[in-house]
Amino acid sequence: MYKTFARIILNNEKIYEILKSYDIIISVPIHKKRKNVRGYNQSELIAKEIARHIQGLEYKNILKKTINNKEQSSLNKDERAENVKNVYEIQNKEIIFNKKVILFDDIYTTGNTTNECSLVLKTNGAKEILVFSLAR
Repeated sequence: MYKTFARIILNNEKIYEILKSYDIIISVPIHKKRKNVRGYNQSELIAKEIARHIQGLEYKNILKKTINNKEQSSLNKDERAENVKNVYEIQNKEIIFNKKVILFDDIYTTGNTTNECSLVLKTNGAKEILVFSLAR
């Protein structure tokens, strides 16, 4: 389904124009244990497919989830904010330095995950961050 979702996004002219003005697209990562169980990260698949179709937009896998915390969907709003603190880190921060970055996540609920990831990106030199998701 990731190709279908990417096609829907890319076929929207307004969204396409916005996305092509960015340098890098990064997906919200899942922990390697969860990825091993599931076999994939749907946000990563969609983000890679988007990058493949927009000239000049690169997919970079430099945001890592270092702690296998509880799933956000199992927590209330207050617990979600605490659950994602300090679980993400950046590798090769020079790649995003002074770049316009799209942070892609499949579902945006409370915003705690994307806020935490954005903080890590901004702290490590990203010039601008656009949070983009499929659903809310």
